[in-house]
Amino acid sequence: MRRVYLDNNATTEVAPEVMGAMLPCYREFYGNASSVHWYGQEAKALMDKARQQVATLLNAEPNEIVFTSGGTESDNLAIRGIVDSVPGTGKHIITSQIEHHAVLHTGQMLQKLGIKVTYVPVDAEGLVDPAEIEKSITPETVLISIMHSNNEIGAIQPVQEIGAIARARDIYFHTDAVQAAGKVPLDVEQLGVDLLSIAGHKFHAPKGVGALYIKKGTKIRSLLYGGAHERNRRAGTENIPHIVGLGKASELAMTEMENNTGRILELRNYFEGETFRRIPHTSLNGPRTRRIPNTANIRFEQVESEALLINLDLAGVACSTGSACASGSIEPSHVLTALGLPPEQAFSSIRFSLSKFTTREEIEYVLNLLPEMVGRLREMSHQHNKSFVMRGE
Repeated sequence: MRRVYLDNNATTEVAPEVMGAMLPCYREFYGNASSVHWYGQEAKALMDKARQQVATLLNAEPNEIVFTSGGTESDNLAIRGIVDSVPGTGKHIITSQIEHHAVLHTGQMLQKLGIKVTYVPVDAEGLVDPAEIEKSITPETVLISIMHSNNEIGAIQPVQEIGAIARARDIYFHTDAVQAAGKVPLDVEQLGVDLLSIAGHKFHAPKGVGALYIKKGTKIRSLLYGGAHERNRRAGTENIPHIVGLGKASELAMTEMENNTGRILELRNYFEGETFRRIPHTSLNGPRTRRIPNTANIRFEQVESEALLINLDLAGVACSTGSACASGSIEPSHVLTALGLPPEQAFSSIRFSLSKFTTREEIEYVLNLLPEMVGRLREMSHQHNKSFVMRGE
């Protein structure tokens, strides 16, 4: 059976060049980067190179990069680290209704500890209005955390405008850029952020490694206690193979982004256009233009998304109904409901996310499957509803 992977917002294939950079860390340079002997210093040199590669991707300084286990830890370190470092009580943070659960659940945890949290709404395209941020600021506000790009609909938020508001009010600003890294340019100076999260497995590095940019001079409390690793900001022996992989993926993203973005965008637009042309009563969730180039969240009216997902999987096609971190949930997507969609429309939506490895042939394969699948599921739904009405239920 042919296999087509269109769930790259959940995770990506590790690039061969990344794997090649990592292998020597297991075979030759396996020392502890804190050790003073040759093995340790070779490992440290590899880590320093990777730190520079990640810093270059973000237009940051190497000493502003802290390696973590991934996006969730980076988000937690940014939010909890800032809140814990600011003295006093009655603290307040601002975030949005469509953040990743790594941010939302951290906010909910802080609320239980007495921290006030404002969840600003989004418009019908999933975009935050900077005026809503400004309106929500109080004298107790210590942090604003708004994602760069949404993982379900791809919406790119007005981060630069929000950054200007935060700077003017002397409030720390964090952005979860996990879905943006490697897909669109990220410049921490231009964005005006104090903290920025990335995760390697979203752009062809392995799972289990990420980074948090912490602007020089930003005071933050560590979540982990132990050694003085990462300049006392993240205790624990560094995962050198994965850090090297993240560095190599960052370097590849810098050199390939322009070409990859254009090709992926062309493929995604073709896929969307043909889907809408071949299948009636289909719609795009989220913004048409202001989004990352690889993401298409499509609503198939009168089709249960889980049923379509299973049918596609049986035909060898992998995609998703939203965030992989929320799989198994029986609740509609919090992102789609925040857009104003009723539950039945949220439950009719599928996310397709491409990567640099996605081919035109794969897209054609999926396009040839979808019309028959959607038609059959709609007919089944119609027959079910007809039977339901005839029974008088």
